[in-house]
Amino acid sequence: MVLAGCDKDDENPEVSPEQAFTLGTGDTGLLNYAYLLEQLEAAFYDKVVATPPADMPAAELAYFTDMRDHEVIHREFFKFALGTSAIGTAVFNFGSLTLTTRAGVFAAAQTLEDLGVAAYNGAGKLFTDPVYLGIAGKIASVEARHAALVRDLALPNSFAAADVVANDGSALDGLDAAKSPAQVIAVVNTFLNITVSAASLPG
Repeated sequence: MVLAGCDKDDENPEVSPEQAFTLGTGDTGLLNYAYLLEQLEAAFYDKVVATPPADMPAAELAYFTDMRDHEVIHREFFKFALGTSAIGTAVFNFGSLTLTTRAGVFAAAQTLEDLGVAAYNGAGKLFTDPVYLGIAGKIASVEARHAALVRDLALPNSFAAADVVANDGSALDGLDAAKSPAQVIAVVNTFLNITVSAASLPG
């Protein structure tokens, strides 16, 4: 399991499982954070599409294929935008997930899509360049549509459930949840055999 970091002097250093890998600082670190998330989602959907559960209808598999394609586009966009500042390719272990049944796949997809939405919502305020904020906002809107679709397919009319949309009479009513990079990376680390640290990121 290797997550390689790139810089101008060493484009493919290896990171041992004992090391805590950092994503960089400032806006570059946040873009690498988003890149890692998109790698995770793309890898998940790619695995589901390659070996779908027997009880998943063809129509639902087609939706998952579309979402896989979206996540691959997001992943490749961040890789290109970061250039030599991009982290390397992460390898994920989905052994903790049940991907042999439709229910298991939908539970995993819901977790990952809700995490992605919360990650972008939490990171938006941390960008200093408004161009990056605009890009993150556009991708967040796609992730939110994915999250709503997955929830609605799993349980009709659950696309805006109270566990992800505030409804407590506060100023945040109607808004999706937001999570800090540290909260999100803690979940991402459960799918990695190395430890990624959010300590260098803003916030």
